[in-house]
Amino acid sequence: MFARLAAALAPAPDDDRLVAAAPHVRVREIVKRLWPLARRYRKQWLAGLGLAVLVPAVEAIEIWLFKHVVDDVLVPADLGALGVLAIAMAGLALLGALLSFGDEYASTWVGERFTLDLRARLFAHLQQLEPDALDRRRHGDVLSRLTGDLHAVETLLLSALAEAVQAAARILFFGGALFLLSWKLALASLVVLPPLWWAARRFGRLARRAARERRRRTGSVGVVLEEALANTALVQSANAQEREQARLRRENEGAVDAELAGTRVAGLFAPVIDLVELAGAVLIIALGTWALGAGELTLGGLLAFLAYLAQLYRPLRDLSRLYAHVFEATAGAERVIELLDTKPRVRSGARELRRARGRLELRRVHWAYPDGPAALAGVDLVLAPGRRVALVGESGAGKSTIAKLAVRFLDPDAGTVHLDGHDVRDLSLASLRRNVAVLLQDAPLMDGTVRDNVAYGRPGATNAAVAAALAAVGLELDARTPVGQRGRALSGGQRRRVAMARALVQDAPVLILDEPTAGLDPVAAWALLEALPRDRATLLITHDRALAETADEVVVLSGGRITALEAA
Repeated sequence: MFARLAAALAPAPDDDRLVAAAPHVRVREIVKRLWPLARRYRKQWLAGLGLAVLVPAVEAIEIWLFKHVVDDVLVPADLGALGVLAIAMAGLALLGALLSFGDEYASTWVGERFTLDLRARLFAHLQQLEPDALDRRRHGDVLSRLTGDLHAVETLLLSALAEAVQAAARILFFGGALFLLSWKLALASLVVLPPLWWAARRFGRLARRAARERRRRTGSVGVVLEEALANTALVQSANAQEREQARLRRENEGAVDAELAGTRVAGLFAPVIDLVELAGAVLIIALGTWALGAGELTLGGLLAFLAYLAQLYRPLRDLSRLYAHVFEATAGAERVIELLDTKPRVRSGARELRRARGRLELRRVHWAYPDGPAALAGVDLVLAPGRRVALVGESGAGKSTIAKLAVRFLDPDAGTVHLDGHDVRDLSLASLRRNVAVLLQDAPLMDGTVRDNVAYGRPGATNAAVAAALAAVGLELDARTPVGQRGRALSGGQRRRVAMARALVQDAPVLILDEPTAGLDPVAAWALLEALPRDRATLLITHDRALAETADEVVVLSGGRITALEAA
């Protein structure tokens, strides 16, 4: 049976592995890595834990009072003691309800706060990674890890531990009550422990495999949805709707298979536990009936014993299920830790540079794609204040790589990049990027208004500064105009002008423009160039020869090397 279940959990033969499984991490290592985030809430968590421990204590007292109801009221048919017992039981019921509410509220409060902190830490870590590192990951899978997998970490570190402590308290209180009533029957009731432990171990391993595959498949479904929805225009223009639907169905089928495999594990685990508990209960009923006949136990004592036994089996069952749940939560935690273990290749320096003069230099710079060809091979380039340099060359020559090196989206494999004589690796990333403004080739925009996007690189920009930048780039749009998701409410030319205005508002001494006139007609392109400040160090990366001729100097890049310098 276990071999068949294990086979069912193997990936399907046609699995295209959109998302690979995260590396295995031991539970101890997960707790060691992520517990410090929960430490700040330990007082609230311990308070909730204390309430959770008191709940089974109240339940144990309630069952003991029930024993007295049977022995002192029902058996002698005497209602004299019923009033006091009823009041005591009502008070305990109210106290138990208050304790349960406090426990639930405290655990939810701590759990949500911890999840918020972990999500903030993970998001901050992802924002430290260079754009290329994030682009190599499927964004739908990353979003899945930022949502569902984070809750799995909370389950592992907080909820599971609290459940284990409460289960231990139940075993202590109810087990102690069993021994008080009859130590012989109490010992007999322990025969169920070995088979429960065995079942938990065998099914726990299968549950972990099922959980890892389920988590991976969830990420794959997110990948397909995110890519198809983000590229709706491409999908429709290529008549690829049916292909994307088939792709989504294939991943959904894989997710369904993984979910069903996990359900089979859980579905078989439950009846196995039920059979073990039933066998234990039948044994106790038989032995308890004999003890009742021998006068070693009262009727109330026997009924209370059976009630305690049922309550004792509950935490044993909970611990058995918790064993499987821990493995499931571990699968999510592994995916979170894999992201946290992705180290940024670019690290911020310590030196703060206030206002640079604007002299940017590349000295013998080499850079190659990971496991790929060299993009730059020994490039020397000087961009001086007040000078406009055009960088031209065929596609793939390495022009955009220079722009990325200037703002440290990348670091050179060899050679150095300097700003005002400082190696940019010694400067803080924030101060470097304040002094070097970049118009990226794809001119990305955020969902919001035109003003939001123009002031994005300089949040304190005044309305007058935004209006002046929009006028300079010739964009006749109200600053309150929504740009839509990724700027899709605007035309291509409008998006590029908004991005250009954003670079101007940043007011940086160095201005790097990657294909600034792409998508613009000649008149609009000329107006855009006229808007460029002449007192900045400006690098124009372009294929447009007419644009290059407006520069003070033209640099030709070919095969990752500078092959010519021309005066414009």
